[in-house]
Amino acid sequence: MHPHLETLLEIQDLKTQRRELEATGGDREVQESVFGLGIDNALSQIDEKVAEMEASLPPQVRGRLQRMQAKHPRVVVPVIRGTCYGCFVQVPTALASDADRNEEVRTCQSCGRFLYLID
Repeated sequence: MHPHLETLLEIQDLKTQRRELEATGGDREVQESVFGLGIDNALSQIDEKVAEMEASLPPQVRGRLQRMQAKHPRVVVPVIRGTCYGCFVQVPTALASDADRNEEVRTCQSCGRFLYLID
């Protein structure tokens, strides 16, 4: 898998974890006592890691990522059986059957999300 695609997936995972941490709200005291790490501290560490990872991306990829994050919570989606699972539109057959599937960063022509192909 292309390194930038891996980084994009990791960023998406961290942002999902951040949203889940923020949503816990009332369970903060329980989580802080169990894990020994304050929620606010964990959120700031996630933010720092995401910023560091975003900075490692090329400007074109980083720009698209930022534009897509403003519109969609999931910016990296799978292609399963030739269908983009962001917008559920068929991707070109050449893209879906490419031998070097995930060796370059690809985007959906319909919704603009980053794609990774699954067999």
